[in-house]
Amino acid sequence: MKIMLTGYNGKMGKAIIEAAYNTQHSQDRGIGTETEMIEIAAGIDINPAPINFSFPVFYKPSDYTGELDVIIDFSHHSAIDALLSYAEARKTPLVIATTGHTPEELALVDASSANIPIFRSANMSVGVNLVAQLAKKAAALLGDSFDIEIIEKHHNQKLDAPSGTAYLIGDEIKSVLDDCEYVYDRHNVREKRDKREIGLHAVRGGTIIGEHEVIFAGTNELISISHSAQSREMFAMGALTAARFIKDKPPGLYNMNDLINI
Repeated sequence: MKIMLTGYNGKMGKAIIEAAYNTQHSQDRGIGTETEMIEIAAGIDINPAPINFSFPVFYKPSDYTGELDVIIDFSHHSAIDALLSYAEARKTPLVIATTGHTPEELALVDASSANIPIFRSANMSVGVNLVAQLAKKAAALLGDSFDIEIIEKHHNQKLDAPSGTAYLIGDEIKSVLDDCEYVYDRHNVREKRDKREIGLHAVRGGTIIGEHEVIFAGTNELISISHSAQSREMFAMGALTAARFIKDKPPGLYNMNDLINI
């Protein structure tokens, strides 16, 4: 399976390269041979610096004209327009792991999914997506009798806040509750909390890879559902699994729930 990796020079791009390299060399030793061989066919980055792996690197996707099975995007949300155009022109499945897209950019993704298979998830961890589904179930059972707050923590280099994963979890909760709204900041409002609120809080500091907690606060009891990422490898392996999943799918918009069959 030949993969184009956009954003190869970022933290997650390097994790993908390492995961693909380790998978390939495990298969060379006869380990996991039931899994299709993975090859990074091309790397794309606005800073196409040399690396210690044997694949060509380019400034933009259209510079690459070789063979390709799947594109994995870990770049920046603003690159999505050109990336979708390239993927559609080559009829290539696309895994979007980048977050921070504007509503207009998400509309472009939706439109392109009519022509090519697109896998989009704000978080490539199976565990995080399980947390989102558990939170959704809890919200449906608890209704408006519990206040809901989502707290996410990431490293001090992360650009978007709150995280795409926090929205992923929050959107699942909102899908089973009526007339809820996100609230990000209460410091300038002196009033009681509204039952319709879902608090979203972002912490940025140090080298935190990613932590998410959903709090359901009721009368005399508190329920907490949380996930802590120990390394970026799990996100990388999830993205490669998504690439395998979507490779031969028909056009459409897929997500982690489709992959784990929830």
